[in-house]
Amino acid sequence: MHRLSLFAALVLAALSVAADPLPSWKDGHAKQAITSFVTDVTNAGSPDFVPPAQRIAVFDNDGTLWVEQPMYTQLAFILDRVKALAPSHPEWQAQQPFKAALEGDLATLGAAGTEGLLQLVIATHSGMTSAEFETITLDWIGAARHPRFKQPYTQVVFQPMLELLEYLRGNGFKTFIVSGGGADFMRPWSEAVYGVPPEQVIGSQIQLAFEMRDGKAVVVREPKVAFIDDGAGKPVGIQRHIGRRPILAFGNSDGDLEMLQWTTGGAGRRLGLILHHTDGEREYAYDRKSPFGRLAKAMDLAPQNGWVLVSMKDDWSQVFAPAP
Repeated sequence: MHRLSLFAALVLAALSVAADPLPSWKDGHAKQAITSFVTDVTNAGSPDFVPPAQRIAVFDNDGTLWVEQPMYTQLAFILDRVKALAPSHPEWQAQQPFKAALEGDLATLGAAGTEGLLQLVIATHSGMTSAEFETITLDWIGAARHPRFKQPYTQVVFQPMLELLEYLRGNGFKTFIVSGGGADFMRPWSEAVYGVPPEQVIGSQIQLAFEMRDGKAVVVREPKVAFIDDGAGKPVGIQRHIGRRPILAFGNSDGDLEMLQWTTGGAGRRLGLILHHTDGEREYAYDRKSPFGRLAKAMDLAPQNGWVLVSMKDDWSQVFAPAP
């Protein structure tokens, strides 16, 4: 009888784990806020019910779905592209911000600000067709490794966030990535990594133009930035691309503030979440003073707006997705 009771207990425990759609989330306020929200907006008998077509969830990418330290992943891509193109541009050896990029001088790059970064983007992301850029991106993402974790960047994604994306989609939500990073940098691999197809990726964009080259129709990447999808640009990008106000937004930095305000400022039941990087052992611990993913104003405004602050250390039992 004792053996049968023990067996039954093990079976019940296994079933409980299998039934949990968010197994990497610890039981607590954050997990409860998510599951109760999803239950309420998907229950046809609930006063908070939201039709499936209106169940839009938006997620920042850098620092929300994958690691953004010690620098944004796309910045690592840009630095490698500068080095690859440098032999054709000897003037870069003395010209900033290219000199800093070639020397790995992150302090000088940081001081160059948005203007300096845009110079690098234009130099490394233009002058080719969209198909050529996709090949360059896929080749790099397949070969590059994170400097600390020594894993492909597509492996330093957050397992709890993958579970959340799948949980939402299983409950009739459409999930979008809304990132300050380049849309065309993320789209080639977003579906394989996050289950988010390219048409549901919103990001910063370079100017594009249609051309006929050697009798073939191509889209060419021109040396001009068309749109920056960060800060106040995120609600604009959402409206342009989706045409609906989301009911759930998940970010991690002040660059997501306006997206959170736009999402939770609408009528009806809404949920805003902020990932707080508090785990220096398993990932990184940073907020107010970080040059990448700075979190200060959004964190200060979270209580009065009802946004849920998710602690990586306290709310997640696992950080990274297991290796395939």
